[in-house]
Amino acid sequence: MSLSGKKIWIDVEQPKTGIMFNSLCKRFQREGAELLITARDYDSTYKILDDNKVNYVKVGSHGGAKLVEKLHTYIDRLKDLLPLVENFKPDHFVTFSSIEGTRIAYGLGIPSIGINDEPRNVPVCKLLFPFLDKILTPECIPIESYIKYHADRERIIRYDGLDEIAWISEYVPNPNILNNYLGEFNLEKGKYIIMRSEPSLACYLIDKLNPEETLINRLFPPLFSKFPDHKFLLLVRNKDQENFLRKELEQFVNNENVFITQYLPNIVDLCYYSALVISGGGTIVRESSLLSVPSIEYFPGDSAPQETFLLNSGFPLQHIREPDKIVNRAIQILEQGPSSSRFDMSFKDKISHFENPIEICFNLVKERLK
Repeated sequence: MSLSGKKIWIDVEQPKTGIMFNSLCKRFQREGAELLITARDYDSTYKILDDNKVNYVKVGSHGGAKLVEKLHTYIDRLKDLLPLVENFKPDHFVTFSSIEGTRIAYGLGIPSIGINDEPRNVPVCKLLFPFLDKILTPECIPIESYIKYHADRERIIRYDGLDEIAWISEYVPNPNILNNYLGEFNLEKGKYIIMRSEPSLACYLIDKLNPEETLINRLFPPLFSKFPDHKFLLLVRNKDQENFLRKELEQFVNNENVFITQYLPNIVDLCYYSALVISGGGTIVRESSLLSVPSIEYFPGDSAPQETFLLNSGFPLQHIREPDKIVNRAIQILEQGPSSSRFDMSFKDKISHFENPIEICFNLVKERLK
C-alpha cells in the first residue's frame, strides 16, 4: 500500500463534491492513506455522505443569500476547521471549491489540489485559484477563464472530459430502486420526469433570483396537464424553495403522481430510468445527458462550455431559458417516448474515450506523496 502512513484531508462543501469524491476517498483508503473528511451543511451534502456510508466530521454551514452572512459563516467555519486540521496534520489537501479549506491549507503550507469546472462562480474562484498548488480543469473550458481570476497557468492541469464522468464512468444501472421508491412510488422506467430547481443561494445568482424562487412553478402545471399519468419528482435545493413550490402548486401537492422534496436517494439511477430531466443547474443535466437521457437546462445565464461540449459530442442536452419553449420542447420529448436503445449500456461506449478527473487527481496526489 503505497500511501501507508500518509494523511489526506478532503473537504466536502456541496452535494456534487460528495458524489464526485466518493470513489476518490475509496481509492486513497485502498492505498492505505488515513483520511480526514470534513463536510459543510449545505443542500443534500450530509445525506449523500450518509447514504455512501462515509465517515466524516460536520463543520459549518452555508451562508445563505446575504453576503454578510456568507462572510460570517466563512469566518466561523475557518475557526472550527483549523484545530481539526492542526491536530490531524495532513500531508495533502484535496478540494472541489472549499474556500475555507484552501485558505487553511495555504496558511499551514499543506500541498493542495482542486478540481474546478465552474469559473462562472467568480467570488469563489478569486478566493481559490491563487492559493491552490494544482487546479484540474476540463479542456472544454477556456484556460483564460481561470487565469483572469488569478490562477497560475503553470499550475493548471487540463483533461479531456467533464467532472460528471468521474461517477458516470463507474455507474451500473440498478432497476430495483424503482419498486416502492421511498415507500411511496412504483416508478416505471420512461414514465416519470425529474425537475431540479436553480441554485438560488449561489454567489453568482444572488442578483438574479430570490432565495425561494424557482421556475418550476411555471414549467410543471402545463406538463402535468398534458401528462397526468406520468410521475413528477420535483427536487428543490432548500426549505424556502420547497415552501414556495408547495404554496404555488397547492392544488397538486396531494396528487399521488407529484413528489416535492429536497433530496432524492439514488439520483443517478433515477436519472437513468427517467423520461426527461429538466434543471435550473448544470450538474444533474450533464450527468443525465451523459446517460443518454433527454435533458433540458434552464440556468438563467449563458450556456457553460460544458453544455457546448456535450452538444458537440452528440449528447441529448439543450439549454433553453424561455418557459414556453421549455414546455414545448419537453412535450415533444415526452410524446416521442424513450428510444429503443435508451435503457441499454451504450452510454458506456460513448464516454469511454474521455478522461476521468478522479483518476488523474488520485495519481497526482499519489505521485506527490511518494
